[in-house]
Amino acid sequence: MAGGNDDIALLGYSDRLSLRPGETIEFKLSSKTNEPVKAWLTRSICADPNPDSPGIIEESADAWFPDRSIEACHQPFYPGSYAATENTLTLRESFRFCAIIFPMLEKHSIQTVLSVGDVSLIVDETGAAALHVGGRFYSTDVPLKLRCWYRLEAICEDGTVTVRQTPVGAALAVSAERTGVISELQSEDGLAVVGARLSAGLACDHFNGKIESPEIHNGGSVLAAWDFSQGIPTTTLTDTGPNGLHASLVNFPARGMTSSMWDGSEMCWRHAPDHYAAIHFHEDDIYDFGWKTDFAFTLPMDMPSGIYVMRIKSGEHEDAMPFWVCAPKGKPKAKLCVLIPTFTYTVYGNHARPDFEPSWKERITAWDAYPHNPAEHPEYGRSTYNFHPDGSGACHASHRRPLFNLRPGYITFGTGTGSGLRHFQADSHLITWLHAKGIEYDIVTDRELHDEGISSIEGYDAVMTTTHPEYHTVETLDALQSYRDEGGKLLYLGGNGFYWRVAIHSENDGMIEIRRAEDGLRAWAAEPGEYYNAFDGAYGGLWRRSARPPQQLVGVGFTAQGAFNGSYYRRVCHAPEYQWVFEGVEDEIIGDFGLSGGGAAGFELDRYEPRLGSPQNAVVLARSEGHGEDFILVPEEQLTHITNWAGEPVDDLLRADMIYFELPQGGAVFSVGSITFCGSLLENDCENSVSKILRNVVAHMVA
Repeated sequence: MAGGNDDIALLGYSDRLSLRPGETIEFKLSSKTNEPVKAWLTRSICADPNPDSPGIIEESADAWFPDRSIEACHQPFYPGSYAATENTLTLRESFRFCAIIFPMLEKHSIQTVLSVGDVSLIVDETGAAALHVGGRFYSTDVPLKLRCWYRLEAICEDGTVTVRQTPVGAALAVSAERTGVISELQSEDGLAVVGARLSAGLACDHFNGKIESPEIHNGGSVLAAWDFSQGIPTTTLTDTGPNGLHASLVNFPARGMTSSMWDGSEMCWRHAPDHYAAIHFHEDDIYDFGWKTDFAFTLPMDMPSGIYVMRIKSGEHEDAMPFWVCAPKGKPKAKLCVLIPTFTYTVYGNHARPDFEPSWKERITAWDAYPHNPAEHPEYGRSTYNFHPDGSGACHASHRRPLFNLRPGYITFGTGTGSGLRHFQADSHLITWLHAKGIEYDIVTDRELHDEGISSIEGYDAVMTTTHPEYHTVETLDALQSYRDEGGKLLYLGGNGFYWRVAIHSENDGMIEIRRAEDGLRAWAAEPGEYYNAFDGAYGGLWRRSARPPQQLVGVGFTAQGAFNGSYYRRVCHAPEYQWVFEGVEDEIIGDFGLSGGGAAGFELDRYEPRLGSPQNAVVLARSEGHGEDFILVPEEQLTHITNWAGEPVDDLLRADMIYFELPQGGAVFSVGSITFCGSLLENDCENSVSKILRNVVAHMVA
């Protein structure tokens, strides 16, 4: 039972990350201060706390949201996935529990497989199958081997309890059985729960691993039998028994998982559902905290598009919740649209970096940066860049919980050159630059792009990405490709973009799924046979593996990654027809400076590659060089220790290409191929080679 295990006095989140005027956003707070909470609204210009940057810049937005006082209380949250019926079951004196399981975590405490009231089929503290009934435990006393399939049975009949564990296709596992005598057994009422048990209405003793085909029999007849192969994209467990005791999943355990029947003959759950009749439960699954709404804000119709921050404070404690305001649909207020990658922000949400060091706090304190780090607060839920306690990768993400790294002033890297920022905070360098140059813009996020398609952006002369638009759905890619092909101008100002395929859950549009299949630069690797999304049944992993490499859309694609440092570009195009790009730029060397790793070309690099779809008419304007020994080819490019996919010297592939190309219907694309490019825009009060090039391109695109 994990409620109330948080130790941060004031936190909040919103039910959505983006909206349009006339729509409503809800804010959910948890406060331990016993004092009123003040809420006020600002417009975010810069989210970089580095003293060598412009600093945190926010303008008052009280004209749209007057300050208010909120009476907020502490709201607990409860990690751990499970399923429960809505209706109560009654166990008679004679009953049988059974299930097939795949245990994955050795834990010296109880893990519950199936329960009704105080009767539970469990893996006990020793790792053996056991039944808890009548206040006693009956164990086989033989620990289960991890990552092996077993059929567990617990039978209570005629005053005798029998518990057995039988391997399913596991040659090295052994069977075990225990029989015991039980005194008079009373009938037991309660909800049927899979993957946990309920105590005082709260789930506890969560199971870590896969469960398949749980059943409950009463007096020789089937009371409930759940078939997990049915309704895989949903949160409903279908009871195939006579009573229709369907159950609902809580905290989104992973579905579409290989079951005991999987033999490698089919890789897609849609084609052989019975091979995927298992659900993977985890004790730390938590994606939607489910807090009640403390206050809501309906956007005025004349509220400008931009990035806003709802700030809250109670006593000495503060928090900040950013959200993105789009222009009214179909009514652009500017020629330029900035596309915000909220799917990427969410997928990285609460990323506990494995290289985090407590020494980073020195920089955090010195810069008065955002104080909390996910590495120190795993109880608030991990990101899809982290592992569950049982060693499996987290494949689900949601913004409906406090996300520490989605806060102004959050530092991703506590050492190194520059500000050490990624995502929202790094993207604010571009926003700061737009304001400094007086360039008007509207905001659209990938949420609108996914929901509305091309109609969300078709009124703009140009659409500009930020530093790292990595995660996309088929809908967002289709919208961008249609926009480009129908005459739109697209500026890709980052690196490692359009890389991973994700899916949105049909029942909860805040839930995102990622399957890290086959290859790619991965935080974890999906298990064999588990490459297809449960949410939409599509093959997951890299867009490159679905025949949509980034080069087809923006002309460049991921080629190399190194430490968070940056180098520079060297101009390679001197053709007179492209001189407009370099107007005012005298040097051949471009961007050997910046707030992101010290250079405009760094960390994650994209290259021009015609064999992957880069247009033949694309012009390479500049090319990076001087990358250190820490840079490596991405896995999909490296074939063996001496060969690579491109068949070129490795050093030639460790580069960022800045390119430009035009399309038949008048569309055009400008790509920089580097995640650190925007970090160089603000150098010397925005008077530098990187700034001049981008200013020239923007003017050309929206002319």
